[in-house]
Amino acid sequence: MPLKTLFLNPPSFENFDGGAGSRWPATREIESYWYPVWLAYPAGMLEGARLLDAPPHHVSGDETIKIARDYEFLVLFTSTPGFPGDIRLAKAIKSANSNIKIAFVGPHVSVLPEKSLRDCPEIDFVCRREFDYSVVDYAKGKPLQEIPGVSFLQDGKVVHNPDSPQLQDLDSLPHVTEIYKRDLDVTRYNVPFLLHPFVSLYTTRGCPAQCTFCLWPQTLSGHPWRKRSTDDVAREMAKAKQMWPEVKEFFFDDDTFNIQKARTIELCAKLKPLGLTWSCTSRVTTDYETLKAMKEAGCRLLIVGYESGDPQILKNIKKGATVERARQFTKDCHKLGLIIHGDFILGLPGETHQTINNTIAFAKELDVETIQVSVAHAYPGTELYDYAVKNGFMVGNKMVDEGGHQLAHIQYPGLPADDILAAVHRFYDEYYFRPRAVFRILKKAVFDGSERKRLYKEARTFLKLRAARNKMVKNKPQPAASSGEPAGVVSMSD
Repeated sequence: MPLKTLFLNPPSFENFDGGAGSRWPATREIESYWYPVWLAYPAGMLEGARLLDAPPHHVSGDETIKIARDYEFLVLFTSTPGFPGDIRLAKAIKSANSNIKIAFVGPHVSVLPEKSLRDCPEIDFVCRREFDYSVVDYAKGKPLQEIPGVSFLQDGKVVHNPDSPQLQDLDSLPHVTEIYKRDLDVTRYNVPFLLHPFVSLYTTRGCPAQCTFCLWPQTLSGHPWRKRSTDDVAREMAKAKQMWPEVKEFFFDDDTFNIQKARTIELCAKLKPLGLTWSCTSRVTTDYETLKAMKEAGCRLLIVGYESGDPQILKNIKKGATVERARQFTKDCHKLGLIIHGDFILGLPGETHQTINNTIAFAKELDVETIQVSVAHAYPGTELYDYAVKNGFMVGNKMVDEGGHQLAHIQYPGLPADDILAAVHRFYDEYYFRPRAVFRILKKAVFDGSERKRLYKEARTFLKLRAARNKMVKNKPQPAASSGEPAGVVSMSD
């Protein structure tokens, strides 16, 4: 029998969506949680294993320590913002169960293995990048010295085993939906722009795009794009539909779901007969024909990384897309009836007060259903981090405040970090308090009874946080607003 293994997405800040599936670890003012997809794969390969996703199930630190007493091996997915709290938890678990072995996985320890090990001697080893088979091999008794992709301390020195090869045969992995059904409560997962309840999973790994800020391809999943067979995906979706008749939507949370036209159209042909409602990630380079095939196969919504409305900033971050292409893509989606959740980032290289105003104006022009505006975070291991450090643009080393909310930690000449953070709040105000956006929300609340209760709860949370953040930034200098537009502030990380 393998070691009795607990796969843990740890408790942290309240409403903190920080690991194992969240692409932008932070506390969400409107409660949001993504599924711990990365942990689900190895959890499905070991007999007697359990996947514990503490944040959405509201499992406390004390409860987690109590649960961990019954296990021989703990695999904890950590993030840069959550790491200080995660190592405190590891110490407490080791104190309560001195025989347990602890491995940390995730982007943070992939990039900083030695520092992570020295920061917390209770960590027995860390896994760099993809960790599916590394932790499974260890649980089955393979010596650490023989496991690729791990780092550990030996006689006070750090040993870095050779990198493990990237996994190529994704069809050989378990179906994560079966692990969710066994260990998770799908009603606990909420993302404001997705139908509830929803279930998310991957159909590919990796992203060939070179975006300098993007955490996952540069630290965990890699740039080489690997795909599951369309037959394997269709099989999992057919089973998932039977397992959860109450689920209203499935979400393909790939780094870039539809980057290859032929594969996307082939998969859509196999999803169409299943009669599913689904959503996915998308780049603006996706053409009309592909979008049409997706819509006809049941696609409802796309998460789209627009990032900026400034052409030079898009070049600076190696986005591989243009403002013009983003406009055409958005028009195509509107024509087909595809809903868009648009992602924007303020504080990327080249940002000024004017480019911020340009991006806000661009977002209003696109007029997508919902938006997320993030502060640019330079995660260790990304090209953006190296750029910010090299040019002295980093201010402090805190990405989040004591509640896990995003803080600006990059600033540029003429653009202080406080101005970037205040502009995020202003962006939300200017976007959502337009008559067209207000009407869209009210229409949904009136005509969609199933979503009305959730919308009401989220609106109350949003307005409460808005008032609190207005108070907090009231005495701070505000960036110039675009002519004739309001300069109020609001915080809403998702």
